[in-house]
Amino acid sequence: MAQHTPAQLVRIEAEALQQLAARLEGTMAADFERAVDLIVQCGQSRGRVVVTGMGKSGIIAQKIAATLSSTGSPALFLHPAEAVHGDLGMLARGDVVVALSASGETEEILRLLATIKRIGDALITFCCNLKSTLALASDVALDCSVPQEACGMGLAPTASTTAMLALGDALAIAVSLRKGFRAEDFADLHPGGKLGKKLSRVHHLMHSGDAIPRVSLSTPMSEVIYEMSRKGLGMTTVEDAGKLAGIISDGDLRRLLERDGSHVLEKTAGEAMNRTPKTIGSEELAVRALSIMEEKKITSLVVVNSASQILGVVHLHDLWETELI
Repeated sequence: MAQHTPAQLVRIEAEALQQLAARLEGTMAADFERAVDLIVQCGQSRGRVVVTGMGKSGIIAQKIAATLSSTGSPALFLHPAEAVHGDLGMLARGDVVVALSASGETEEILRLLATIKRIGDALITFCCNLKSTLALASDVALDCSVPQEACGMGLAPTASTTAMLALGDALAIAVSLRKGFRAEDFADLHPGGKLGKKLSRVHHLMHSGDAIPRVSLSTPMSEVIYEMSRKGLGMTTVEDAGKLAGIISDGDLRRLLERDGSHVLEKTAGEAMNRTPKTIGSEELAVRALSIMEEKKITSLVVVNSASQILGVVHLHDLWETELI
């Protein structure tokens, strides 16, 4: 049995990926694009991607299904052994099946071929042997062959499953790009955990309702200062006929005091306000709000709708909980 150092084992898998990349740029390019087309068309007709595989290939298949789902292509994993005992009910007309089998002769998958061809819209396979039964029965067979497995005996799926995983990632991302999948779409599918916090939308974080500091154009500066202090956001919005007319921030007050001294209290909000405040829409991502604040060196943004009505205020402190800062 060949003995490889850990570094050599990694290089064997890296070489498998290099060869896969070369095929994707050459002999396999057209087949890969065809596979992308099939999955995109499946989504347009509200079909799903059903990914299947046995053993180590099955574990990779589960990850591919998860990646497809999280990037905008509804997908599920179908265990081929359970499929013949009723789980084939998961497969519906219009679905595309992606089957993983290094040998292309996995008995449990071959037993499903007749049903897959009858019900499914198309069959895409990841195989190391393009002359295998499974590959020849496919609408598209993608070559996952590797020079050698990292296993010293050449038996345990290692480099081949690494190639399958990389190919599945490439397929999922290519499909999402073709569909025009956006960061906003990704955010909608990842509402939980640290990632969900980072992808929060502005309306999830903003201060709204009675928490919004508001004054009118005619409000005296003494009341403006009181409103700013009471709401604790270091600023207040200034409204005119229900729409945003401007803002007054702590920084604006300091500059007014330096310029006008005690005469500041003789002014109204309309006379003291910044008439061109930075604003943001409620559906924008929190990362976009942070980017604007950093670029403009400000600590808050007024959230408005298309009619310039005030919906809320998002403050730099609100972004701390998202772990963006």
